[in-house]
Amino acid sequence: MASPADTAWIIEQTRARGFSLCGIARAESYPEHARLPEWLACGYAGEMRYLADPRRNDPARILPGAKSAIVCALNYNTPRPYSTEVPADSTDEAPRGWISRYAWGDDYHELILTKLNDLIGALRERFTEPFEARAYVDTGPILERAFAHRAGLGWQGKNTCLINEALGSWFFLGVIVTTLELLPSLGPAEAPPPDLCGNCRLCLDACPTGALVEPYVLDASRCISYLTIELRGSIPEEFRAPMGRHVFGCDICQDVCPWNRSVPATQLDSFHPRNISPREKMPGESDAPARAESLFQPRLEWLAALTEEEFRRIFRGSAIKRAKWRGIVRNACIALGNSSARRGTVTHARISALLERLAASPDAGIAEHARWALARLCGKSA
Repeated sequence: MASPADTAWIIEQTRARGFSLCGIARAESYPEHARLPEWLACGYAGEMRYLADPRRNDPARILPGAKSAIVCALNYNTPRPYSTEVPADSTDEAPRGWISRYAWGDDYHELILTKLNDLIGALRERFTEPFEARAYVDTGPILERAFAHRAGLGWQGKNTCLINEALGSWFFLGVIVTTLELLPSLGPAEAPPPDLCGNCRLCLDACPTGALVEPYVLDASRCISYLTIELRGSIPEEFRAPMGRHVFGCDICQDVCPWNRSVPATQLDSFHPRNISPREKMPGESDAPARAESLFQPRLEWLAALTEEEFRRIFRGSAIKRAKWRGIVRNACIALGNSSARRGTVTHARISALLERLAASPDAGIAEHARWALARLCGKSA
């Protein structure tokens, strides 16, 4: 087994690469792995059939001979209002969409995987014995939070997010599974971080769709993040109005969490809101110069009017590409239907005209959601 000095060196190497936290756990099955089949049997995974991959329950099936999991956390919090809040300096009446904080900047998968693979290279220089290692950032069949908890990084909150006393839940997790036998961060007599949620149930009460069916249990099929990102077909009507103006993900259960009130801002510019090149003017807009769009509350009309080619170009380096063009336009239609554009205003007329055009789209899914939005916004028959 590697020495305490090796563990200290690994943690130092992760800090040098910009990670906020690091811990080491044994690569073995934990109680969370045993609970996964029951969760799947309840239908809580929705259409995410990849979660049923049997390798998820046994690290040795991911990497034969796996002994250790190096878990790294990277803060992505930014000094911006919550995604659903109106900025204090806002003077624009155009309805804006809500995007989950983690997707405001560059795609975290590529950035963190690069750091983890670089760390694997450093491990090969330090350890002369042959070993295997694989890096994952939401990219493989592993339960990152189970390893993170045993590595001492935090506890699973009632909203099912991993919570750390200093960083709240505004951080990404990356894991290296390796055949190296490393010294775990917690000794045999040390317990993982305790649950500090107490009697708080703010996250459960705040969820608009009732996705948190009980403390620590998420029905992903009802979660706005699932509905706006993973679900490829029609969004059930019962969830459309509660979605509000969410177009990609949802942070509500994290926004209300007391542990997220004093989290420091990330030092990485990559996670701050991206600014998109100036858009084309919408019909009926003034002759004022076109403005760049920010991924912090972008204009819904801009999102809904994107062509598939524009979507691919704009979101090439963004996590938003996961939802695909049809998904984003579909979500923007619902959000426009939930907007508060007042009848008789130029904005209302412009949105209505856009939705009418989308209701005639050859894409049946987009047309369906545009018709629903028109019915909600204008009282027209869907």
